[in-house]
Amino acid sequence: MSQITSLYVHKVLSQASPGVETRDLLEALGMEPDGLVDPKLMVSADRYYEFFETLVARDPNGLTLPLRIGAAMRSDEYGAFGLAWKSAPNLRGSYMRSERYGHVLGSAETYSLQRGDGGWFFNLDKAGDGQPGMQLSNEASMSAVDVISKEVSTEPFMPLAVFFKHAPRGDVAVYEAHFGCPVHFETDRDALLVSEESLDVPNTLGDETIARFFDRHLESELASLTEEDGLEPRVRRAVANMLSEGVPTLSSIATDLGLGSRTLQRRLTEQGHSFQSVVDAARHDLARQLLRETDYSLAEIAFLTGFSEQSGFTRAFKRWAGQTPRSYRLAASTG
Repeated sequence: MSQITSLYVHKVLSQASPGVETRDLLEALGMEPDGLVDPKLMVSADRYYEFFETLVARDPNGLTLPLRIGAAMRSDEYGAFGLAWKSAPNLRGSYMRSERYGHVLGSAETYSLQRGDGGWFFNLDKAGDGQPGMQLSNEASMSAVDVISKEVSTEPFMPLAVFFKHAPRGDVAVYEAHFGCPVHFETDRDALLVSEESLDVPNTLGDETIARFFDRHLESELASLTEEDGLEPRVRRAVANMLSEGVPTLSSIATDLGLGSRTLQRRLTEQGHSFQSVVDAARHDLARQLLRETDYSLAEIAFLTGFSEQSGFTRAFKRWAGQTPRSYRLAASTG
């Protein structure tokens, strides 16, 4: 089950308009209304998205609420992760630490830095089906990246552009006034486009020695998280290794991992997964890798990911990624 740090819940609540009822929403997440802020306390990503969507619907200033939430974030609030962000020598180092250590803030968000036309995309990939609450969360995340980039850089920071996969919820000018740059919707990514020059500007508190100290701390945290939630990635790798022979069964994967079928199913359920969801994730991951890194035809990739027909692969990939395999490959090759 994908999770998100409860820090974001507190930030969402802190920016709600006066008079908006929030106590019931917090209690529905299983959190104490008057509890302390602890970035290590996690909540279910799906329940967080539902909470976010409900609050925005209640708030009379719902259009700008996600942007206000992101703008209220400060790097110190992210614990060791935020300190590693601040002490990185430059924004490139900060973004690369997000790519490496972002999962200490929850398993739902993955960041990546990718060269693009005219700059670098700092991409956000978020686990979920693109539901409205997830879209709101993406807006808040991009706003947060923008503001903490401004916070740590020694020179004024301004993204070249901002990109969202979803359609605008209102006047695009509101978004552009917030970010100070063009904002594009219904694109193939959620990302900031940042110039090469901005990435290499020194951070105000950049110190390689301090950054390495926090890197070691975050490596330890990441290892601990991997140990706690190690079954799902093991199942995913085992599935990927068998896909060229067809979609494996639960019993075949259980045998490969040295477990009984019922034990494997029970442990996956306890961690918030189903066998089918893990199979889908493995096929999606492998498909994206093959589309990016090989020149195999779509028919060959369909076979290697366990599909008997290319049409079935295309339909599944569009459901996973929101675009066709051909469009994904073209975007990856030009990016």
